[in-house]
Amino acid sequence: MTENTAEEINYGPLTGLIGTWQGDKGLDVAPEPDGTEKNPYYEKITYQGIGDVRNAEEQRLVILHYRQIVRRKSNDEIFHDETGYWMWDENAGLVMHSLTIPRAVCVLAGGKCGESWKQGSEVTLEVEAHVDDADWGIIQSPFMRDNAKTIEFRHKVIVGAQTLHYSETTMLEIYGRTFEHTDENQLRRC
Repeated sequence: MTENTAEEINYGPLTGLIGTWQGDKGLDVAPEPDGTEKNPYYEKITYQGIGDVRNAEEQRLVILHYRQIVRRKSNDEIFHDETGYWMWDENAGLVMHSLTIPRAVCVLAGGKCGESWKQGSEVTLEVEAHVDDADWGIIQSPFMRDNAKTIEFRHKVIVGAQTLHYSETTMLEIYGRTFEHTDENQLRRC
């Protein structure tokens, strides 16, 4: 991996993510055995450009590392801690998002990235993964597979100069039903 600063590497559509973001308008809609739980939250996400890497001497990825800490407004406790990478493959026109959460679940999601980011306005990044997809998949522990199986993941991020909005949907098989677990927030650059 080449360690370079953001100025030396062209992070393409990921460039606008670099930095620290905070938001307090989040809403988590999660499953409960007897229905649905809604959790208003606030969070901080830090994205850091870490350089580029070559795979098999053919593919070049530029990479951001991130850390997301989410706290419930009701009690200030952390209920979501996520780390991972956003990657961009310019030649293939792909953005990729790999993430891990400490519930024994890992995701590698991907999607095509158009060239609208070159116009200097808002950039939209959209990725998805499915449990049995050969390209963009989900790995989970046996317990999670048997009790709270993630079957689909969709993530959309819209980045402006000072704002970042995301919506995320995780389809779960939990409590004897399929549940659409959603998270959405609007953040500001710090």
